[in-house]
Amino acid sequence: MRAALEQATQQLGLDLSATQIDQLLAYLALLQKWNRVYNLTAVRDPAQMLSHHLVDSLAAIPPLLRHGAPQRLMDVGAGGGLPGVVIAICCPGTDVTCVDAVAKKATFIQQVAAELKLPNLHGVHSRVETLQAQAFGVITSRAFASLADFTSLTRQHLAEGAVWMAMKGQNPADEIAALPSDVDVFHVEQLTVPGLDAQRCLVWMRPK
Repeated sequence: MRAALEQATQQLGLDLSATQIDQLLAYLALLQKWNRVYNLTAVRDPAQMLSHHLVDSLAAIPPLLRHGAPQRLMDVGAGGGLPGVVIAICCPGTDVTCVDAVAKKATFIQQVAAELKLPNLHGVHSRVETLQAQAFGVITSRAFASLADFTSLTRQHLAEGAVWMAMKGQNPADEIAALPSDVDVFHVEQLTVPGLDAQRCLVWMRPK
């Protein structure tokens, strides 16, 4: 697993320390352990978890760093912490809040933060639309909702000049077309995920 993860990070051009690789592998082990009881993800096979979840989330890190890693980032519908936990590990200078409406998922993220000693990672049990408004530089989601729902439910949490970064499979042209006129899609970025033969993209948006 370690060799496969290190190879994937090199292919993505990520310069991670040995400690960060250790943390990613420890997170994967916790995900497998808790998944037996809490059903955090439908993927059960450890090698598939590595490619479909961990490396898939890692593919968003280089674009995020190019954009400029924000001081505060929110991951909405975070589930088992993808990509929020991965971002917290890879970007220690970014404070990451993972929000999920399912209590056990938020609890799991809190446990990950404690066990991996990640002071910049927080699990919050709430529906994002009822959460007290806070200011985040980037709001991200992976398999959370349509782009229209994602942007409308989280808009009150955008800081001045902030952006949305939605992780999607193939280019969601229908969802983009359904966005309200006050949301600007300024970049759709194709991602190549090492070891995963599937279409992936990031949809970058901001309020007009």
